[in-house]
Amino acid sequence: MHHSKLVAFCIDCRVDDIDAAARFWSAALGRPIGEVTPESGGYRELEAGPDEPMILLQKVDHASRIHLDIESDDLEAEVERLEALGARRVGFVKRWWVMEA
Repeated sequence: MHHSKLVAFCIDCRVDDIDAAARFWSAALGRPIGEVTPESGGYRELEAGPDEPMILLQKVDHASRIHLDIESDDLEAEVERLEALGARRVGFVKRWWVMEA
């Protein structure tokens, strides 16, 4: 059997300034902003404890929303499991499926 786990809550931010959004969410959630590097691009991470899921902010062009990232050692098996529960595939992006409950 494959293994899956919740990895991150991703806050999609339709903003011009991802750093301003990171400051807002940092203050709102009481979590410091993680290190920003040249590779960070349109993403910012809020620090989390070792047993907590990551909170990731990403700059997007679509409406602001929040989504979950589930990590699995067998992507297709996990997608099929979620489909059996009633989810549907919306689209494949890079190496993951966007799904809707």
